[in-house]
Amino acid sequence: MDASQLPLHYQSAHDLLKQLEAGTLTSEALTTALLERIREHNPTINAVVTLDEQKALTNARRADEERAAGSARGPLHGLPLTLKDTWEVAGMTCTAGAPALRDHKPNRHADVVQRLEDAGAIILGKTNVPIYATDLQSYNKLFGVTNNPHNLAHTPGGSSGGAAAALAAGMTPLEVGSDLAGSIRTPAHFCGVFGHKPTRSLVSFRGHIPGPPGTQSRPDLVEGGPMARSAGDLELLMSVIAGPRPAEERSWSLAMAPSELNSLDQARVGLWLEDPLCPIDQELTEGYQNLGNALSERGALVTEARHPLLSLEHILPAYFNLLGALLSTSLKPAQRRQMKWIARLEPWLKFLGPMTPFIGEYGRGVNQPVYQWMAWSEMREKMRAEIESLFQEVDVLLTPVTPTTAIRHDHSHPVFKRRITVAGQPRAYMDQFCWIAFATLLGLPATSVPIGRTKEGLPFNVQVIGAPGMDLTTIGFAGLLEEAGLAGFLTPEGL
Repeated sequence: MDASQLPLHYQSAHDLLKQLEAGTLTSEALTTALLERIREHNPTINAVVTLDEQKALTNARRADEERAAGSARGPLHGLPLTLKDTWEVAGMTCTAGAPALRDHKPNRHADVVQRLEDAGAIILGKTNVPIYATDLQSYNKLFGVTNNPHNLAHTPGGSSGGAAAALAAGMTPLEVGSDLAGSIRTPAHFCGVFGHKPTRSLVSFRGHIPGPPGTQSRPDLVEGGPMARSAGDLELLMSVIAGPRPAEERSWSLAMAPSELNSLDQARVGLWLEDPLCPIDQELTEGYQNLGNALSERGALVTEARHPLLSLEHILPAYFNLLGALLSTSLKPAQRRQMKWIARLEPWLKFLGPMTPFIGEYGRGVNQPVYQWMAWSEMREKMRAEIESLFQEVDVLLTPVTPTTAIRHDHSHPVFKRRITVAGQPRAYMDQFCWIAFATLLGLPATSVPIGRTKEGLPFNVQVIGAPGMDLTTIGFAGLLEEAGLAGFLTPEGL
């Protein structure tokens, strides 16, 4: 469908901004339309959990007045959008899905939010997350369960699940997620939208919960990044939110390396689609292989990627160890002791049911002294340096995102007893962390790109990974896939 024929709520941010600039659309009219869309569909999807309608409309009218006076603030001037309920917006409740924060109203914007407002964006409200953004499904006691717009019986993923669901349902043109264990890439995959986990430290994390409100230090492994319904919109939003924190602007500015890929026939594409430690559904494997064949037909050099680090046996121990070390700060002493026992009993726990490989390293990471963390961190840095040789051979690496499409809602406890079904076999719930670990551990840019639907009608994405700092290459490659008709957002049935 031609972009001009799309309903307003499904048009791209680029197209909406063109209309705002041309004067054929006002910010007030667009904001009103999105608020009506939220009122119509949010009761069944439950993606948006906080709204400030009057302030949004007031800001939209002000944006229209500023544009009429020739004083547009920046590239997002007058564009309304929602934000994941982990980013602090001054005067708006920010809960991170936690009852303890139900009344938390910060008096200062997160750095990301300040960048958005400086660019002229209008914050409509907040989208749902799991408690403290710590699950692959988005539900909590404050706001309830968020449903996948493609099938309400399935989760939109987590922790940026409300963000992905809102995008897929046409409630917002853009979102900013955060990603520690696939929390951008997996919801994008489950909902069939675009998401990008940036290279390490490109986006400021000050004003994100967790950590606790007021945290100034940057947490390990986690990144903030753009989510959208097109690759072009990812790049637009990335250009707004990436850059130094205010104090750091005195000494450096951002200059991301441009993509050198202007067409698919210039691309060197590596495929890493299978690993014995984490099988994926056959339908996904076939979809990825078909994509590889289609790229070859269009002139791309497509190869099975070969590198010592392209093995989950090498990646998962360090990832789970450092993940455990990071999350240990939020655990109570009894929980730390429990994780110590899980680590000790790891060789025998597999006899009780499916267990994610090396998950015991998570328990060891929770309880290790700092000198052991330093050794694991240095190993990670050596691996990050070593991976440069892979990207001398390929421009992008394509991998799965998770073993399956969006799973059905499963809120059973304890979490470690949950199961997913992969190729007809029960697998551990935490297997959903396996394929995202490579890019997270090594701080690589990774773009989650929608490339198809299964026979059941659920969307699925491919993960496009690049060398450190080559964010515009992975996003740009996603755009080339779109232009070739090999990727793109598909509207959920009935919406």
